[in-house]
Amino acid sequence: MAKQVVTRTYTASIRNQPQVSDDLDSLGFSASKLWNVGRWTISRVWDEIGYIPDHDELTAYLKSHERYDDLHSQSSQRVLQELAEAFTGWYANRRNGDTNANPPGYRKHGDEHPRSTVTFKQMSFKLDTQYNRVRLSKGSNLKNYWSDFILCEYRTRPDVDLSTVENVQQVRAVWTGDEWELHFVCKVEIEVSESPGEKTVGIDLGISNFAALAYEDGHAELYPLNCLKQDDYYFSKRLARCDDSDSEQATRLNHKKSARRTHYFHTLSKHIVDRCVEEGVGTIVVGDLSGIREDEENGESKNWGKHGNLNLHSWAFDRFTNLLTYKAEMEGIEVEQVSERDTSKSCSYCGQKCDANRIERGLYVCDSCGTVANADVNGAENIRQKVSPSLACDGGDRSNGWLAQPSTYLFDKETGAVAPQEHVTS
Repeated sequence: MAKQVVTRTYTASIRNQPQVSDDLDSLGFSASKLWNVGRWTISRVWDEIGYIPDHDELTAYLKSHERYDDLHSQSSQRVLQELAEAFTGWYANRRNGDTNANPPGYRKHGDEHPRSTVTFKQMSFKLDTQYNRVRLSKGSNLKNYWSDFILCEYRTRPDVDLSTVENVQQVRAVWTGDEWELHFVCKVEIEVSESPGEKTVGIDLGISNFAALAYEDGHAELYPLNCLKQDDYYFSKRLARCDDSDSEQATRLNHKKSARRTHYFHTLSKHIVDRCVEEGVGTIVVGDLSGIREDEENGESKNWGKHGNLNLHSWAFDRFTNLLTYKAEMEGIEVEQVSERDTSKSCSYCGQKCDANRIERGLYVCDSCGTVANADVNGAENIRQKVSPSLACDGGDRSNGWLAQPSTYLFDKETGAVAPQEHVTS
C-alpha cells in the first residue's frame, strides 16, 4: 500500500448547543447579509461594464463595508470567495451555450436571512483537543468586548481523534436545518490501496431510490430509501408530540434521528465501495446535484412532494457523496462528479432525448429504439457514459434487460447492514 496525504472532513456535534446557538445564528445571518451585499455589488458591475470582479477585487472593494466586520476577516473573505466562484461557474456555463444557467441568487426568504455556513480559517479558531473544545472568532461588530469569542464543546465519532491530526485547516459551522454542527477540515496521511480495476460505474442519487448504480459490464443495482423514509415518518410523529421544539426530549429525538441517518450514509457508502472493489471498478461517476434544489425557471425551491422535500432540501446528498469519496480513495478508486443535465430524459442506449419517454416515476421507455428501463438506472447509465462511452455506442450488443430488472439492496435494521432484498427481514 502507498501512503497519501488527503483532505478529510470530520463532522462533530455541539454539546453546548443551547449556550452557543444564538451567537452562531448571528454569524450565520451575517454571512448571508455579506453574501447579498457582494451579490448586489457584482450585479451592478456586471450591468455597467459586463465584467465579473474576482475574489480579490471583490474583497478589496467591500473591506470597508460595515457588513464585512460582522465576521472575522478570514470568514468574510471565504464568503466572498464562494460568491466569486459561483459567479465564475455561472459565466462559464453561459459562455459554453447553457442558456438555462442562472447566476447565484440572494440568500433571503422574504424579510428573513437564512443561516449560511461560516468558515473559520487557521487564524480565526483555536482548537483544544484535550478538552474537546474549539474557540471561534466573532467579527468586531458582534463583539461585546475585544476578546469576545464563541466556545463550542464538540463531540466527534468514536473512531475520530483530532489530537492525532497534524493539520486542521478549517472549521465550518453548518446549520443542518435543526441545529448547528461543526465540520473540521483536516490534512491526514492514509494508506491507499492499488486501484481494483479500470471499469466504471455511474451513480444516480434521487428521492425514491437513494442510489441507482449502472456498471460498465451491464448490470445494475437499486438502493431504495426504505429506512430513511421510515425514520422520517417515525421521528416526525414523535417530535409533533413534544410541547416545545427546543425541549430536551425534542433535542434527544433530533440527535437520534441525525445519528441514525449518519450511520445509514456510512454503511451505504462503505457497501457501495466494497461492491466496486468486487466488480473491479476504478472510477465512480456521481451526478452533481448542486442545482437540484432550485427550479430552473424561477430560482425558487422545487416542490418534490412531502417525502421528496424531506430529503432533497437537506445536506443528505452532499454528505453521502463526501463519505463515498473518501472511502473510495482508500481503495484506490477515483470519484468524479458530472452534471446531471438531461440524464433523466435521454435514452442511455440510442441517445434520444424526450420528456415523454419517462412514462412514470420508475419506468423509462424509448419510443425510438424500444429500450425499456428502470428510470433511475437509465439515468445512472447516462451519468456513467459521460466518462466512459457505452458498449452500444461502440458497436457492441447490449441487452436492455439489465436496465429494466436491476438487483435491489435494502438496509436491514436488525443487522445494521445493506443486503440483497430477499435477505432482509426487517
